[in-house]
Amino acid sequence: MTKQVNFGDELVSPEEKTRRVGQVFSSVARRYDLMNDLMSGGMHRLWKDRFVARVKPRSGEAILDMAGGTGDVAFRMARRGARITVSDINADMLKVGKERAEARNLTGLTWKVENAETLSFADASFDAYTIVFGIRNVTDIPAALREAHRVLKRGGRFYCMEFSSSDWPGFAELYDTYASKVIPKVGKIVTDDEESYRYLVESIRRFPKQAAFKAMVADAGFVRAAAEPMLGGLVTIHSGWKI
Repeated sequence: MTKQVNFGDELVSPEEKTRRVGQVFSSVARRYDLMNDLMSGGMHRLWKDRFVARVKPRSGEAILDMAGGTGDVAFRMARRGARITVSDINADMLKVGKERAEARNLTGLTWKVENAETLSFADASFDAYTIVFGIRNVTDIPAALREAHRVLKRGGRFYCMEFSSSDWPGFAELYDTYASKVIPKVGKIVTDDEESYRYLVESIRRFPKQAAFKAMVADAGFVRAAAEPMLGGLVTIHSGWKI
């Protein structure tokens, strides 16, 4: 029997999920930051600032920003002097990022289409690996984590920030209602694409809880794997180091 994986709440083949996730992000590429505003109430900008402060990019460091398409996190790290390779499986997302970089006169960024599960980079290529609001869309998450471990140098740092479900009483139910009932409808009004937003909400609901994902990070070979919940667990920064 062919293995099936979740595309939101729907079971599909791994190949079908990869294809359909690509369609989602091609559809929303031009409105990606607006999408994050809708899903986070604008808080994603503050979360990204906090995330980059945790990464502590240093001048001359080589950092791989995976699923970094539109450059929102990469720009923040590049301003601190790090050399950033922005990679994404979706060429449309990278095109938007390149255009944004040119409009801001930002240089020193490398842009590359890559699948997180099968990176083309050599072993021990990067000082740090970051992925923000992207890993829940990967078809084979353990494979992506193993690749992250492979391309990091000894002592390299792994940082991931992702939406998750909240355990706060009251807030959890309120956000779930907002996410499932309101966000897809707003997506329909703003971008004429209700289904992409519905998938993104469902992908958050199905992403592993903090403890389970932290264990997956450790299983990939990272030591000191840790999780820092924010906003009642709705968003979490995960980290680990390669020895």
